[in-house]
Amino acid sequence: MITGALRQTGRLFALAAEVTRAVFRRPFQFREFVEQFWFVASVTILPAALVSIPFGAVIALQVGSLTEQLGAQSFTGGASVLAVVQQASPLIVALLIAGAGGSAICADLGSRKIREELDAMEVMGVSPVQRLVVPRVLAAMGVAVLLNGLVSVVGILGGYFFNVIMQGGTPGAYLSSFSALAQLPDLYVSELKALVFGFVAGIVAAYRGLNPRGGPKGVGDAVNQSVVITFLLLFFVNMVMTAVYLQIVPPKGG
Repeated sequence: MITGALRQTGRLFALAAEVTRAVFRRPFQFREFVEQFWFVASVTILPAALVSIPFGAVIALQVGSLTEQLGAQSFTGGASVLAVVQQASPLIVALLIAGAGGSAICADLGSRKIREELDAMEVMGVSPVQRLVVPRVLAAMGVAVLLNGLVSVVGILGGYFFNVIMQGGTPGAYLSSFSALAQLPDLYVSELKALVFGFVAGIVAAYRGLNPRGGPKGVGDAVNQSVVITFLLLFFVNMVMTAVYLQIVPPKGG
């Protein structure tokens, strides 16, 4: 079991390296990229906006309650925004990209695999990785970066509404605390996280789609496995990136 897990991990990293190299090869499948970008965006924009509202509200209510107990209500806005921008927004985007876009990518590639379309492409000298995988991975990365901005804005607005309306906070204190705690690198690391998460989701979905087992049932199993594996990897990668960021970029005023 351990040997099989290590072998699968090695193949996953090999696919990631092959996709990275294939990005710079020509011809680039621009039309395929646009189609996949639009598809991934169309299935994730509305759910992302709807999910980000309660996420922002829960964070604002919890942080507001905690700061009230500590007597630091004036920092509620900055703390809530940092939690949404640094952690909640990239994770929401990653989970939606993996659950909606990644599952569709895995199912599409898996169905092509069991119909032997990918084998036929290889016989004709066409690389399935360059032709199909690269546009899908780049589309997932691009949508993740853009969607991260939308989720951040909607989450912050939701947190603002619930803190000011539900908890009786003042708008001025909520907004003024931004400059006290938040800094521009917080936005940079958020976008970088979204970019990396989109890459991980696309690679895992493509890998499982290229390696289904047992016909149509195997494709369904591969889709489920891709979502679960992506979720586990995303939380691990998020932990590592957060730890590295906190070591490199000191807190504002620290």
